[in-house]
Amino acid sequence: MACGHNNKENHKHPKDSPNFAAMKREENPWTTLTSKQLYDNPWVTVTEHQVLNPAGNPGIYGTVHFKNLAIGIIPIDEEMNTWLVGQYRYPLEEYSWEIPMGGGLLEKDMLESAKRELKEETGLEAGEWQNIMRIHTSNSVTDEEGFVFLATDLVEGEMEAEETEQLQVIKLPFAEVLQMVMDQKITDSLSIAGILKAARMLHVK
Repeated sequence: MACGHNNKENHKHPKDSPNFAAMKREENPWTTLTSKQLYDNPWVTVTEHQVLNPAGNPGIYGTVHFKNLAIGIIPIDEEMNTWLVGQYRYPLEEYSWEIPMGGGLLEKDMLESAKRELKEETGLEAGEWQNIMRIHTSNSVTDEEGFVFLATDLVEGEMEAEETEQLQVIKLPFAEVLQMVMDQKITDSLSIAGILKAARMLHVK
């Protein structure tokens, strides 16, 4: 007796699901009355908005606009090792271990920015690149958009760190880095999301 099922039925795209259709709500329930810029520098703009909330009541909403993309890179060598960058994060007053990352100008090609950041922070150059993730880093307060690249076919070289960066760089098995995420030793959102996505793609548990 045949026990197989129609492959198309078993592998429907999530967007084909009636549950997805029920979840999809694209209209904006907020009304902006006025907006006032409170602060601006070369990296961010802070704005206060007078709004009507989804219930129709007046209120305020503060937003932070980022003038750069957040770009992270997960370099993987032939032995399934990767590199982490450690640095003190001023806003947190904490030391943080992260994937190599940095800012990319909105008008500049993301891949070129990713190549620059990987070279600056680790000295690595990669022959193969794959964009594996788009992420909004904290969408209740900022429009910051992040992307993560998987970089392979690596060549090691000299770091070119910026003067504002005092970095430590370590090479670890990717499986160990994944465990650092699970043990909450890595807390940076772009790093966590990128590492988990890469682990799924690379079949690492």
